[in-house]
Amino acid sequence: MTRPLVILKAGSAMAAVRQRFGDFEEWLREGLMLPDDAVRVVRVEDGEELPRPKECGGVVITGSHAMVTDNLPWSVALAAWLPEVVARGIPLLGVCYGHQLLAAALGGRVDYHPQGPEIGTVTIDLLPEAGNDPLFAGLPATFPVQAFHSQSVLSLPPGATLLARNNFEPHHAFRIGACAWGVQFHPEYTQAIMTAEIAADTEHLTAAGLTPSTMLASVRECPEAGSLLARFARLATATTR
Repeated sequence: MTRPLVILKAGSAMAAVRQRFGDFEEWLREGLMLPDDAVRVVRVEDGEELPRPKECGGVVITGSHAMVTDNLPWSVALAAWLPEVVARGIPLLGVCYGHQLLAAALGGRVDYHPQGPEIGTVTIDLLPEAGNDPLFAGLPATFPVQAFHSQSVLSLPPGATLLARNNFEPHHAFRIGACAWGVQFHPEYTQAIMTAEIAADTEHLTAAGLTPSTMLASVRECPEAGSLLARFARLATATTR
């Protein structure tokens, strides 16, 4: 890859989780399985300047504890930057917050899910369109993923292709343009990380009327979801070769 794959860091894991496992960008790096010099991290949440789209061999947007509807200045700037990335056909993967921001930036609607948060290991179903999708083709029709979100894509952008959903979340994955994807779930989370995230947020979840013990009981490894990161890296590498 002549141009680096850029990870746009939109947030951080909870402090207790970071102390044990590192942070979002480190988990993504591991899953992408690219050499260190092929990946660049830009901390957009801290105000670091966005690269010019033509300088990116691919883009991954991390999750965040911020909400898209907060319209924070860095998030608004990132949303304004995304349409050019999509228009140029630069491979892009938005994860959780990144998924929601991509949808909002291209004309979709994002807000709190009317039924509340989706947290733990859940199962998603691929739609027939995923069978011909460059990123999802060849994956099982149903597989587990790690989820931890309160907001959702309530309506997809015009022209987007829905790729995955479940009974709770109607828009778990979509593609817009030739090679821009959003996934509501976290392909970078291992079973241990998902368990730690729930455990670190137990007090807040309980106060919200949720049952962390039930969430924890659901957690298991999600290898199919995790494979999407290396799949995406291969697509980005092939595109910029």
